[in-house]
Amino acid sequence: MQAARTTRKAAANTKVMTEDSIIEPDFVCTERHRAFFKERIGKGFSFHVAFQKWLKSNAGKSYGDAIDAYHRIVKEKKQGKTVIDRQFEYNTYIRDFFEDNKGKSLEEAITCWNYKKGIKGHNRYEKSDLTALSR
Repeated sequence: MQAARTTRKAAANTKVMTEDSIIEPDFVCTERHRAFFKERIGKGFSFHVAFQKWLKSNAGKSYGDAIDAYHRIVKEKKQGKTVIDRQFEYNTYIRDFFEDNKGKSLEEAITCWNYKKGIKGHNRYEKSDLTALSR
């Protein structure tokens, strides 16, 4: 059983990738994929989380579509605030803290975060969290 699985993956890796190639249903970010995208997009290419999600949820589309999506995702990222997934509440909190408190330190942001997650309710930043700094 293991030999069949290895053979199947090896066969998939020998296929030449083009912009017309179809994104596999079980897409995994590999060095082969990285090399393909770097060649087409440029040395600045990286597998951003948003792009990885796009690839995994768009099986059946072409790698040309993926290249277009990559450029769109990068453009959107440059134009405004990116959406941080819910499991990254800490990152969202720290970003929002600094947006509202220019000149404050990371240590102060973390103090407020620790206060916030210790109280009942949501973990989103609120101005009232600054009370943690006077304790």
